[in-house]
Amino acid sequence: MLRIAVQAKGRLHDDTMELLEEAGIKLRSLKRTLLVQSTNFPVEVLFLRDDDIPQSVANGVADIGIVGENEYAEKDQKTQIIKRLDFSKCRLSLAIPRDIEYNDLTWFNGKTIATSYPV
Repeated sequence: MLRIAVQAKGRLHDDTMELLEEAGIKLRSLKRTLLVQSTNFPVEVLFLRDDDIPQSVANGVADIGIVGENEYAEKDQKTQIIKRLDFSKCRLSLAIPRDIEYNDLTWFNGKTIATSYPV
């Protein structure tokens, strides 16, 4: 049985479910369950928070995971990327106070930027 860890909700969840459907993998009811079995393949889908997916694969809870590359980079477990799926692109936004005059990215030169992303 192949166990796939996927994001429980959000854009990546929706795109992943579409990918599984296009692959012909049919799942039982998705109502508030952590683990769902396929009705036509030896596959189980484990629904997790995105930041738990790399650790779950590293610990053997899931055989494979579909996660944003930002989450993968932050957790950097003993796992490897085997395929970039090229969907659910993330967006990085920069915010500044409304009363600051901003013309272009050079405004950030010399500034300290707080981020949750790895440096």
